[in-house]
Amino acid sequence: MNTRTGNYSIGFRMRGWTTNNTFSDVLSWTSEVGLGGVDIGKDADQVGQKVLDAGLWIGSADLAEWRGMISANAKTRQAAVATNKAYIESCSAYGPMNYFLVMLPEDASLSRADNFGYMVESFTDLAQTLEANNAKVVIEGWPGPGALCCTPETCRAFFEAVPSSAMGLNYDPSHLIRMGIDPIRFLKEFIGRIYHVHGKDTEILPNNVYEYGTEQPATFVKAPPFGGHAWRYTIPGHGTTQWNEVFRILVKNGYVGRVSIELEDANFNDGGDEEKAGILYAARYLESI
Repeated sequence: MNTRTGNYSIGFRMRGWTTNNTFSDVLSWTSEVGLGGVDIGKDADQVGQKVLDAGLWIGSADLAEWRGMISANAKTRQAAVATNKAYIESCSAYGPMNYFLVMLPEDASLSRADNFGYMVESFTDLAQTLEANNAKVVIEGWPGPGALCCTPETCRAFFEAVPSSAMGLNYDPSHLIRMGIDPIRFLKEFIGRIYHVHGKDTEILPNNVYEYGTEQPATFVKAPPFGGHAWRYTIPGHGTTQWNEVFRILVKNGYVGRVSIELEDANFNDGGDEEKAGILYAARYLESI
């Protein structure tokens, strides 16, 4: 399966139902339904060759150590950098690799400016190893506790502080939409740093925006799975992203990566066949764009 605009190969991020099946079964299903590859976790050094042997691509692998890279403790940071260097080197045999992470600090109660400084120090140390192994970091902007590089402000500052071309972004419009950030404007500004794309979307719930606003949690109702009171994550085509414009911009600017569906949608969340269907619905929609 490939997108109509750009002919980008479509795959998916392994999570959800995939944890209840053998790795081989997941790879077999991926090939059988015509998907091109998978995003894998922190065990790429153990399973990466199995993906390639199945004739599939590795869209991204989770970087081995996340929070230790943004620690106030210098020894913790050094150990995290060393772990990640060894991991990147061990995976170099698979060819050029994207290493996925969210910039989550070890201690979210510290000032964001302090954690930003720790992050810059660690990723400056890691840059040379990434460059030497033809690898890149792809940062997802999930706005978790204390997370950095979720907004234009911190992404821009990070790339200025760590200018290595090995530092990049996983473009996931769903997180931008829930934060009120224009995903198209963001894509245009950071297109030169987009090395991987997630096929995921967000639906804004206007009645809930009125009822609960966006700054406080609701008092008497629970947020939906994979969402907040005023929004919810969806598969592409069920949210607000202008995917035709996204792919047009990617093509115009020479993007050569893949699109990996990240299934986080309460409508496709049974841990089995429903999740498989959600991945395929998303892929077929992206095929038509």
